[in-house]
Amino acid sequence: MENNALIFGYNEYTFEIEKNISSNYKKIHILKLGKDGEDGFDLSDNWDNLSNRVDMNDCVAFCILEDMAENIFLTISLREAFKDLIIVALAQDKESADKLSLAGATRVLPTTQTTANVIVEMLEKPIVTEVFHDILYEKSALKIAQIKIEDHTIFEGKHPTDIEWSSQYGIIVISVVHEDMSSEFIHSTKARHHVIKSGDIFVVVGYENDINEFEKLIGSKSE
Repeated sequence: MENNALIFGYNEYTFEIEKNISSNYKKIHILKLGKDGEDGFDLSDNWDNLSNRVDMNDCVAFCILEDMAENIFLTISLREAFKDLIIVALAQDKESADKLSLAGATRVLPTTQTTANVIVEMLEKPIVTEVFHDILYEKSALKIAQIKIEDHTIFEGKHPTDIEWSSQYGIIVISVVHEDMSSEFIHSTKARHHVIKSGDIFVVVGYENDINEFEKLIGSKSE
């Protein structure tokens, strides 16, 4: 167990992340951009105040600033100062995910805003906590993808819960996002009564090859 977790940013993800990781760390520090004192930080290259208080050799940092330019700069600054620090960064899209990886993030969670809202809900669901933890910390080959259904005919009027996703397609469907951008977890009452149709978006977990094969099957690409 690492001694410390640092959460850089104060927004809708902060307390869900804190709650989800609380059993893994002895101390969790929430740091607010632009605030003075022990619970604040700026984007300078000077991290002496932080390293004097926290053992950065036994620590994980979460970079969750909503401004992606600031989040990328934060990642660069932390990586420059702490070569071995585990950095988990939240990205808004694939472009920012690529930039965060180049900036030195250990793990990047790419997401559109819709998927980001699902991730917040994911953090509240114990059933997926272990999978989520593996994706973030264990350098797992598992990926999270958002896939739009272009050809629904292979599902023959089925509901999401009618299908054995893992055995048939090698993926786990976490959530269904509808055309109006509303979303439900796969086992919610609304999702259980929803007939799969073109235009639906699935948020899935799986290995890259399995996700690619599923995309080919339904004529779509990860978003």
